[in-house]
Amino acid sequence: MNVVLFGPPGAGKGTQAKELSNYYDIPHISTGDILRANVKEGTKLGKEAEQYMNRGELVPDEVLIGIIKNRLAEPDCKKGYLLDGYPRTIPQADALAGILEEIGMPLDVVLNIDVPDEELVGRLSGRYMCKCGESYHIRFNPPQKEGICDSCGGQLYQRDDDKEEVIRQRLESYKNKTQPLIDYYANKNLLVHINGEKGINSVFDDIRVVLDKYVN
Repeated sequence: MNVVLFGPPGAGKGTQAKELSNYYDIPHISTGDILRANVKEGTKLGKEAEQYMNRGELVPDEVLIGIIKNRLAEPDCKKGYLLDGYPRTIPQADALAGILEEIGMPLDVVLNIDVPDEELVGRLSGRYMCKCGESYHIRFNPPQKEGICDSCGGQLYQRDDDKEEVIRQRLESYKNKTQPLIDYYANKNLLVHINGEKGINSVFDDIRVVLDKYVN
């Protein structure tokens, strides 16, 4: 099956992608990961991408789509793929559709993990760290003593990007960027919404109900 996975920060997209990749034995293709791999391996496209990255610029669509095309041509994609982090714009979605048609691997379904903003804020703003490397969550993994690390007794702190006002900005930015893509794939009858408020296992089961239809 050929799948694109969307989900806002805190929706558990990374966890689900890993589980789905293992369950269906299809590669989880994260654009960030394959971009870094191409740079590290010194491929032609990787060297081109690195020039932009070193200047602090976005990697152009034509370079990124070339890297994705090469990745989809690898043998482990024969049974399908799970694309994560791409596309991010309508032009990228159009370019992706073009190469998928060219290589005969069109999308089967686009999954969008839906979670209300307030739930996402609660999930993301509840994380606290310790300088020793331990992390806690006030709802899911609280320390034995409030504000104190169980391991070293150090004072817990909250990272700037885990603070509520920053999280709300990140969510707003995500929605502004992603909503056009949600509409794009909905108009192509490829979009399926998944209720991400449930527990990890329940969300996984709901996704399986959708994806099992595409298993040959």
